[in-house]
Amino acid sequence: MENIPANGGLIIASNHQTYIDPFWLSLPIRRPVRYLAWSEAFQWPLVGKLMTLLGAWPLQIEGSDPAAIRRTLQWLRKGGAVVIFPEGGRCGPSGEIGRFKGGAIRLALEADVPILPVTIRGGNSVWPRGWRFPHPAKVEIIYHPLQQIRQHVGEESRACARRESERLAQLIRAPLCEEEQGGA
Repeated sequence: MENIPANGGLIIASNHQTYIDPFWLSLPIRRPVRYLAWSEAFQWPLVGKLMTLLGAWPLQIEGSDPAAIRRTLQWLRKGGAVVIFPEGGRCGPSGEIGRFKGGAIRLALEADVPILPVTIRGGNSVWPRGWRFPHPAKVEIIYHPLQQIRQHVGEESRACARRESERLAQLIRAPLCEEEQGGA
């Protein structure tokens, strides 16, 4: 938890194993946190209202969403923290990470803020896809060192986003691979 900064603009990027993830990873963070969440989820009874109360705002996962991006950049530039799940949805049933989208990287570059990578291990055992209710299991939240995103001289922003998204995915994926190999 020593890697969690107390102030300043910050993107918190994490793998996404279960719907409980935003709560788990936010508990030790002692500052206001906002969440970018799938716009469709705001239409779900009770869940949509709860997400709004907890500080989430909707983001269209596919395509461009200029209003959500503007709102996020304003929050970051004012020193706020935003949680983003770069996979754009929950991982597979065994917890494997999907392909990361480049939005977190582009926002970090645009707002000139660091990214706090977070790995969630075990969440997929608490509430696997297809289960109606969660059940007890061990969950570990790993807060990695801050990552400052830098675009190389002459590098296109899309190429930078791809490169840095893959680096971020590898960093977040590493503890999951250790778990699979029995090293956790």
